[in-house]
Amino acid sequence: MILNKLKADKGKLLISEPTLQDSYFKRSVLLLTEHNDTGSIGFILNKPMDIRLHEAIEDFKDFDFPLYFGGPVKRDNLFYIHTLGEKIKGSMSIGEGLWWGGNFETVRELILNGEVTSHEIKFFLGYSGWEPRQLDNELSEHSWFVSNSNKSIILDNGDKELWRKVMKKMGSEFAMLSNFPDNPSLN
Repeated sequence: MILNKLKADKGKLLISEPTLQDSYFKRSVLLLTEHNDTGSIGFILNKPMDIRLHEAIEDFKDFDFPLYFGGPVKRDNLFYIHTLGEKIKGSMSIGEGLWWGGNFETVRELILNGEVTSHEIKFFLGYSGWEPRQLDNELSEHSWFVSNSNKSIILDNGDKELWRKVMKKMGSEFAMLSNFPDNPSLN
């Protein structure tokens, strides 16, 4: 068994272990935006949806931004991670120049004025949430690996190989796991 020495924390990535078969989290890479005594919140980075932002939100007809499935909690709510910092009032820092949330009307205005691109903001329907200590229990059961993050990984739009790429960047033992078959019973 490979031991992952990094601790879960705000701004870290969670990478599902290769045998996790949960329909929501199989081969997922999540960004943790909160991890404390009250619970944890994160967003799945590599589950693009079949609809675009302009198809899901009224008055966004001219904005062809990708939309991602962030997780199974509040799937009818829109969330966003961005690099716009204090331009968006109410944003919360994740670290490394990344923020989440903030005033949606400001986001709408920035987009309307052409002041933001899809490489500066990523939109999600729903989020992934854990009760207090629930994520710590899943980590002790080796359901997740923890990795450092960077803006390019987080804001990359449409990389279906993100899970495999992140695993390979974590070192040779993890790179071997990245080749684990999707369904081992078919080998």
